[in-house]
Amino acid sequence: MQDNRMMKRLPAGRIRETIIERFLVRVAWLPFVLLAGCSPVGPDFVRPAAPDVRQYTEGAQPQATASAPTRDGAVQVFETGASIPADWWHLFHSPKLDALIDNALHNSPTIAAAQAALENARQYAAAERGNLMFPAVDAKLGETRQRISPEAFGFPGNPTTFSLTNASVGVSYTLDFFGANRRQLEGLEAQADAQANLLRAAQVTLAANIATTAIREASLRAQLRASEAVAAAEKKTLDIMEVRERLGAISQTEMQQQRGTLAQTQATIPALQRQLAQSRHQLAVYAGKFPGDAQLPEFELDDLQLPEKLPLSLPSALIHQRPDILVSEAQLHQATANLGLTIAGVYPNVTLSASYGAMALVPGTMLNPGSAVWNLGTNLAQPLFHGGALEAGERAAEAALDQSAAQYRQTVLNAFQNVADVLRALETDAGTLSAESDNARASSRSLELARAQYETGSASFLTLLTAEEHESQARISLVQAQSARLADSAALFLAMGGGWWNQPGTDTHRISQQENKQP
Repeated sequence: MQDNRMMKRLPAGRIRETIIERFLVRVAWLPFVLLAGCSPVGPDFVRPAAPDVRQYTEGAQPQATASAPTRDGAVQVFETGASIPADWWHLFHSPKLDALIDNALHNSPTIAAAQAALENARQYAAAERGNLMFPAVDAKLGETRQRISPEAFGFPGNPTTFSLTNASVGVSYTLDFFGANRRQLEGLEAQADAQANLLRAAQVTLAANIATTAIREASLRAQLRASEAVAAAEKKTLDIMEVRERLGAISQTEMQQQRGTLAQTQATIPALQRQLAQSRHQLAVYAGKFPGDAQLPEFELDDLQLPEKLPLSLPSALIHQRPDILVSEAQLHQATANLGLTIAGVYPNVTLSASYGAMALVPGTMLNPGSAVWNLGTNLAQPLFHGGALEAGERAAEAALDQSAAQYRQTVLNAFQNVADVLRALETDAGTLSAESDNARASSRSLELARAQYETGSASFLTLLTAEEHESQARISLVQAQSARLADSAALFLAMGGGWWNQPGTDTHRISQQENKQP
């Protein structure tokens, strides 16, 4: 009633403008009211269920590597359902490794590129949300100088030159009755989810690569030290043989054989030095530094402690933790949304538009009631015939969805194979390390006995040569077994997903946590 009384006091022109303004406001909100009860066409994405699998390996799943104790006399135990720390590399108790990985996660160009790709995907989705889900409102202001001749309209007279000033606000919106806009936005948000998980994958993979490369560096350094020790021992043996050869106790043939053995051992040293240097160069690049300016710490096997407790996620939780599976899931979601977008393309498209403004020959008169101009419009487009393109497009989207579904299943299978391989590797690594430790001790003792017997003349040169070869290989094999067990422990954390969901400030994945708590 109060509004009606106010309108009675206004001039007729202003009353008409007020009515139009209110109508435009109602038109702007009308799409949201109409779409409230409309569901998008096409299939809705349903998150794939966890596979009905209760264990990773065939037969009994290992509970512990009891056959190979750690340096502290304990064994590696698999804690099924235990939480995986986000900074799992701290379990190796190496401050040098902790600092290197922490710095690399902040300085790596690979991580920076993944972060930029994620921000690009998110901002693009936000931009399209504004374009697709809200009316477009644009203001226009312009002035033109025109010359019109009455002769153009069939009337006699002289041409007239004048200036025309116009100002207007326009509103346009495409009604999303069948969900084309919502499906397009859904696909873009799924693409952003894929980029988020690619970033997680880059972070987890970088940490694992640094850990395994540091272990490889420590292994190569130990192998190099063992080879140099063997070469020194063989040189000592050669010196003794030269004395005996001058006394006529041995032949030239035996001397040449020992020189050949020493040369063969010495030839392995440059190769190990090259591999060690390459490992350090790789670590520098992982850390986002130039190899010549990296100033990296040197890693030794004694600097790395074998984790005694290894968290093992339940199979039902793995698909919600591994970034590669989550990337494939997001791609499946995007393919589902794209199919809905294609299906919506065969339905009518309705666009509403309205504008209100003023137009005058003199800018000062634009506020006069008589200068007001407005328009309302509705546009409907219905595809009728496109030569089979619409049907083919829908079939192509269905095939793309089938492809994404198959790729998702393959990704899950590969992930479970990865975990199973690492579990068996850890189980056998323990036995291998135990056997290599026994072999190294026995070979070292045999070499000491053979060298002492040879110096006293109670053992042949062949016996000494064989003992040296066995001891050399036993040292290197022991180092390789130690590093393999450390590297496979790091590989298990990577196979489990890396614990990214437990990072501070990260919303923990509820499904994963609930499934890990299941008995």
